[in-house]
Amino acid sequence: MTATTDLDPGTDPPPPPAGTSLGLPDWNRAARQAADAVTDQAINAYWRALNYLSAAQLYLTDNPRLARPLRRTDIKESPSGHWGVCPPVNYLLAHLGPLTARRPADAELLVLHGAGHAGPAALAHAYLNGTLPLTSKVPGWSMPDLRALITGFPHTAKFGGEITPLIPGVRHTGGQLGPALAIAQGMVLDAPHRLVLPLIGDGELETGATAAAWLARRALVGSGKHGAVLPVVLANGLKMGGPSLLAGMSKDEISGYFAGLGYTPLIDDGTDLAGFRRLLADAFGQLRPLNEAGQQPVIVLTMPKGHTGPAQVAGRQIAGTPAVHKTPLKSPAENDAEFAALASWLGSYRPTELFTTQGRPTDLIRQALPGPAPAPAKAPSPPTARSPRAWPDVSAVIRDRATHGAFRLFSPDEITSNRLQLSDGGPFPGWAVEILNEEICHSWLQGYTETGRDALLATYEAFAPVNTSLLVQHLKHRRLRYRAGHSGLPSVNYLITSLGWRNTYTHQNPGLVSSLLDTEDSSVHVYTPADTTRAAAVLSVMLTGHDHVNFLITDKHPGPAFPPDPFHEELTEGAAVWPQLSHRGRPDIILASAGNVPARELTSAAATLRRSHPNVKIRYVHVNDLAVLGPAPHRPYALSEEAFARLFGNDTPVLLAAPTYTSTVRALLAVRRDAHRFHVVGYQEPGHPLTPEGLLEHCGLAATSLSARAAQLLKESSS
Repeated sequence: MTATTDLDPGTDPPPPPAGTSLGLPDWNRAARQAADAVTDQAINAYWRALNYLSAAQLYLTDNPRLARPLRRTDIKESPSGHWGVCPPVNYLLAHLGPLTARRPADAELLVLHGAGHAGPAALAHAYLNGTLPLTSKVPGWSMPDLRALITGFPHTAKFGGEITPLIPGVRHTGGQLGPALAIAQGMVLDAPHRLVLPLIGDGELETGATAAAWLARRALVGSGKHGAVLPVVLANGLKMGGPSLLAGMSKDEISGYFAGLGYTPLIDDGTDLAGFRRLLADAFGQLRPLNEAGQQPVIVLTMPKGHTGPAQVAGRQIAGTPAVHKTPLKSPAENDAEFAALASWLGSYRPTELFTTQGRPTDLIRQALPGPAPAPAKAPSPPTARSPRAWPDVSAVIRDRATHGAFRLFSPDEITSNRLQLSDGGPFPGWAVEILNEEICHSWLQGYTETGRDALLATYEAFAPVNTSLLVQHLKHRRLRYRAGHSGLPSVNYLITSLGWRNTYTHQNPGLVSSLLDTEDSSVHVYTPADTTRAAAVLSVMLTGHDHVNFLITDKHPGPAFPPDPFHEELTEGAAVWPQLSHRGRPDIILASAGNVPARELTSAAATLRRSHPNVKIRYVHVNDLAVLGPAPHRPYALSEEAFARLFGNDTPVLLAAPTYTSTVRALLAVRRDAHRFHVVGYQEPGHPLTPEGLLEHCGLAATSLSARAAQLLKESSS
């Protein structure tokens, strides 16, 4: 099939950008250099080698080069892994190798795998590129390394069998279908030197995040100087269990779909290698930076899923069916027909022509390899956090951080509603971007922070839970990054300001932080400062940190300010006694607040209690980080047993008012030995609309309710 650029008849083709004229590196020149220096035969050999290694990892336990005829003892007893997506992915990787090697000076080309199932392809790519340490800590090519790659799959303890950052060069953990395109967009913001190619499965096109990301590009026009994204759709026709929706569309319908979204589709089935090289060069020539309006290229590769694998075995159809998704041959060590099919399949790649007896790729393959990736550019250092008195509110912190560069604010159409003052009037500054989609905002943030820059997502409390799955998956990604030795990423920061206490019934859901605390991940912090000044100071610390996932819960409406003296301890330890509201000596009751709405109500209740019970000794504690209530060792920053006892005593009743579901705090306290002393008050589903005052009463969080509850606890403890 000839590579084509599909436009409606009579439509003028978009003028190809002239490389550096739009602020991008001259990627077109890189494509020309690659075409002149690397033969089609080298790219074909590279593709065959990638395909062979992908298939061999699934099946072989010996004979890694097929230097002798295949034996049943060479085959794994229980083949496992995913084959189907590998050939199209390998086709792209093989073609990108020469282009990457000849990228312009100081330019960067990244590939993101949207789906997680191409693990064998990513491992094969890392081995051929000489970046995969197998038999020692030093990557290399050798027969022991080649054998370890093939026979050790799925490398459960070291690399795993799917796309994760445990594999060198991987910057996005596949498996969370949908966000890859938006993450790629986030990676190129404020990075004109960077080109990112997200590989998107046609099943992934059916997700809401991917569908929204095509349109989301328009929100970034004019928002700074950005790099380029070249999406690649792997339109192989199948999802895991059957045909994709895209497979039911005609070529004209596919062309019209992408053209309507603002993209010029370049469609190819991969049968003409030279033609695909020209198509790729054409796509590079049409690239526009993400901040520029106009048509952008998108490559649609229609290579069938599992291409080059067995088509039929003993009358059983494999090609074009879900059988190609994982291991198309289930028991080749036992089944004669499958054994013959496997021998023919692996032999078709002619591996002895691809690898030397020392396990090295041949000189022909090495012509097409991408070479080592450049070191990521270092972002400017963020400013140093100031004292709590330095910041009047969170808006001042955001504005100040933006002046230092390498910073972005993302919000789902809620900057004004969240009362964030980003300028003196007029439009928002370019570093602040709105789009009415929580998932896109998170994905942009993820891509931006993954490439070393600071970002903040400001949103409503009730809508933030939309991103729960994305956040949990991102926690997994970061854990694997750290396991691979790649720490030091800017923190993931959420500012949650429009709280349910002042919102309508449909806008009440504090569930996001509950889900994140349930993970017991040591990087998660849930900040609940008591007033505006404290919230601003917490945010300044969040924006200077690394390797944390931070949630700042603070009401956008102004409330009472509290003496700042205890705040240093609140910030460093996570909680502190407020001496201005506490009696000396052993208390009769401990009042504890978390969040500014609970602090407002509970401090008022404390004043009432002092008047009604003048002989009662009170200790008042404020919790600035809910996560410290949980036990170590799950949370290394949690309050020690000694610190916990110093704050909350050992046998004194504790009334704790929180802005979350009560079960969230109870779960944190559950394994503390005396958790029964804690009486937690928080959000409870009312079941129908209530006024803000009525909601506080319903939840027992109104000052009158809290003072009555405290009096009851005192009565019960004295009886």
